[in-house]
Amino acid sequence: MAILFEWYETPVPNNETDETEKTTIHARITLNGKVGTDEIRRKIQKRSSLTETDVSAVLDALSHVMGEELSEGRQVHLDGIGYFYPTLKSEKGITRETDRKNEKVRLKGIKFRADRALKDEVGNVKLKNFRHSGHSGKLSDVEIDMRLKAYFAEHQLMTRADFQRICGFMRSKAAEHLKRLNAEGKIENIGRKTQPIYVPTAGYYGVSRDRIVTR
Repeated sequence: MAILFEWYETPVPNNETDETEKTTIHARITLNGKVGTDEIRRKIQKRSSLTETDVSAVLDALSHVMGEELSEGRQVHLDGIGYFYPTLKSEKGITRETDRKNEKVRLKGIKFRADRALKDEVGNVKLKNFRHSGHSGKLSDVEIDMRLKAYFAEHQLMTRADFQRICGFMRSKAAEHLKRLNAEGKIENIGRKTQPIYVPTAGYYGVSRDRIVTR
């Protein structure tokens, strides 16, 4: 196995554009899939004397304990794994004279810095160029429709990540086409706005026009 990557053009601000210079590119990891809790639980169980139920309980407790500590602004260190710590964001334009400025601060996210032991565990990785296009796959609208028809012939639901994999798109390109497909009435989101789950609408991708959608 290897880490798959693609080459992408490095964005340059308009005011810094120099037509005499060659466009630079950079590598990004792509389409390497993901491992869920079930698989991690099974692998931990095989490496320990714990049952899968025990592992699930530990992982659940770890999540709660880490959440409690991080919510207090503490840095959490797990030996051999790394450091977790909260980061903040504030609204733009705040000055020392801004009224109620403390209310304009929010949690931005949780960052992670790996321990040397975890980096060493990863070891010397193999790298493989997935494609040489330097950008998301170039597919026509018709080609996208064909891929979606084949996908929905075997699946009922589709996430954004599924769509990225189906078409070989990066996140921004996938979001652009999903917005277009939704506006054209070919798909609809039956999930949350922040966690969309798409299904084909009646008359598209093999779905009968007489279908009645139930939620």
